[in-house]
Amino acid sequence: MEIIAKAKRIRMSPRKVRLVVDTVRGLTVVRSLDVLRFLNKKAVEPVVKLLKSAVANAQHNFELDSDNLYIKTITVDEAQTLHRWLPRAHGRATPIRKKSCHINLILDEIKPSGKIKTKQQVIEAPVKLGSQPVKDNKVKIKEEKGKDFGKLEVDDENLSEEKGKVISDVRREGRTGHSKIEGGSSKGFINKMFRRKSG
Repeated sequence: MEIIAKAKRIRMSPRKVRLVVDTVRGLTVVRSLDVLRFLNKKAVEPVVKLLKSAVANAQHNFELDSDNLYIKTITVDEAQTLHRWLPRAHGRATPIRKKSCHINLILDEIKPSGKIKTKQQVIEAPVKLGSQPVKDNKVKIKEEKGKDFGKLEVDDENLSEEKGKVISDVRREGRTGHSKIEGGSSKGFINKMFRRKSG
């Protein structure tokens, strides 16, 4: 039973990651984790994370024992390269290539257990929203007759008082804003005729 796990677009050079991967190829899962624990390489972290993810897939999806698994194949492929530039003397620029990689891992069983089918999840029946509750002796549903909830109750007295009021914006009042309310100024004609500016 093969269990596949992949780690994509890891920002490390594939050449450096292959140094770590080559040490654990063909080992059991338990043995490979012990070997990686004592390796002083930066690429150990993504490889350990991928290995633990593959073991979790085997335990959760296929109910396999982690002690019965070994690394069948593990490969490191080249991914996209980021092209950058470094300024140098006399106005020149040196290219920088930031490489990344994909790690592909396949685990297999040491002794075949015969488990091929995946563990099926039990899905509960969906709950229908908007359905009315069932009338039982225990549950009492109040039904009020005569009330129409579609109509809104309106006070005629409050409406008649609000009709006469003049609506003004407070933000426009003051030194900078336009403080005139429509129909509020009486000096409009005089100000138009007698201006301080002549001409």
